[in-house]
Amino acid sequence: MRMWKNKVTAALAVGFMAALPAVQAFAQDGVAADDAGDVTIGKVIQWGGIVGGVIIIISIAMVALVIEHFVSIKRDKIVPPEIIDEIEALFEEEEYQEALELCESEPNYLTNMLASALPKLNAGFDTMEEHLDEAHAMEAVKLHTKISYLSLIANLAPMLGLFGTVLGMVGAFNSIVKLGPAVTPKDLASGVQQALITTLFGLVVAIPAIAFYFFFRNKVVRITYEFKAIGEDLIERFRPQQR
Repeated sequence: MRMWKNKVTAALAVGFMAALPAVQAFAQDGVAADDAGDVTIGKVIQWGGIVGGVIIIISIAMVALVIEHFVSIKRDKIVPPEIIDEIEALFEEEEYQEALELCESEPNYLTNMLASALPKLNAGFDTMEEHLDEAHAMEAVKLHTKISYLSLIANLAPMLGLFGTVLGMVGAFNSIVKLGPAVTPKDLASGVQQALITTLFGLVVAIPAIAFYFFFRNKVVRITYEFKAIGEDLIERFRPQQR
């Protein structure tokens, strides 16, 4: 669990560090392009202000998380097939102590389940099944927690966009208060621009984030059910035979 937390932290840190110079560069480009009157990427980012910059940093973190999840959330990555084959061979040979030692030396989703159940071999099948289910629930929580950061980003991005929208509208109304009847559309443009751009940024980040979250959530659900079935099948041999 600590390993994937370190990966997530590293991904967020890399995204944050990579975004800072990019936002500054784009903002400078936007300032240079003001005289030309062209709408550039830099100018759009500049209109978003500080809130827009924060949303851009979050978007880079989202991309880093998606890439990491595509690499790590795979059946063969979570539990290597050779480990499953070796455990099944040991069970067939009734080498349960060796199987337990293998599970303890190679911690992963399946081996953690079996490492919890096998020590209860003498306590009976029901106790083994109970410990297997508890370990399965813990491992499933780890995977669901890992992908939950995408859900957090999907909910945080539009809230930040709304925050930027409110700030922009406050700025626009502040211009009206200051200038009164002399106010012009140009005086309101800055606030309206920020309101619209931050809303756009928030939606652009939130939509793919929620889509990827549900994609990985369904993948995690499928993987967890599959490994639970494998674990239950392995300990099924210890179920008392009904007469």
